[in-house]
Amino acid sequence: MRSADGLSTRQQDILKYIQGFVEEQGYPPTIRQIQESLNISSTSVVAYNLRVLETKSLLKRVGKVSRGITIPQTTPVQPSLRNGFQVPVLGVITAGQPLPNPEDTSSGEAELVDVPEDVAPPERLSDVYALRVRGHSMIDALIDDGDVVLLRYQETAENGQMVAALIEDDNAVTLKRFYKEGDRVRLQPANVTMDPIYVNADKVRIQGRVVGVMRSLYY
Repeated sequence: MRSADGLSTRQQDILKYIQGFVEEQGYPPTIRQIQESLNISSTSVVAYNLRVLETKSLLKRVGKVSRGITIPQTTPVQPSLRNGFQVPVLGVITAGQPLPNPEDTSSGEAELVDVPEDVAPPERLSDVYALRVRGHSMIDALIDDGDVVLLRYQETAENGQMVAALIEDDNAVTLKRFYKEGDRVRLQPANVTMDPIYVNADKVRIQGRVVGVMRSLYY
């Protein structure tokens, strides 16, 4: 039976499960957790139904980032015992040459990182996730190997903004400053010893904009 908005029973169950999971855990489930919890035959079936929900604007997904699911009007953060909140660390992103997609965190529960209020107030943490940085290409922007960057889910960026960019031909994600230059994109490192990466604009997908940085002393 389909709902008033055209959702199948399975899609309704998936959406309800994600909503409940986020409310209880403070971060979204992985595709495999959805599959196992709802006894769905395969992760590809889950992925198909997530795409349907996304086309109906009932959720958003961030590329192939594990747990990269958000639902409008939900806030994937948890209160912290310290002065601040927590957001999920969804993997590792390179700040050098592109590496494969951020590491999958589907096994077990996602690591949570405390975000002090002087870094970002709790009310600004809706749709925010964290990635741990590997590499030194953003060192002149005061982002070094081992730091944690906070990213807001979004698929667009303005010139000069620092983003997580998926280069489709390489199936790789990198942390760089974004510049749209005609029919190509320049992904600019913040390191005078490194050259920019030039990619056709239709081969680059934004997976989030950097909204904060935390040093290792915060985790």
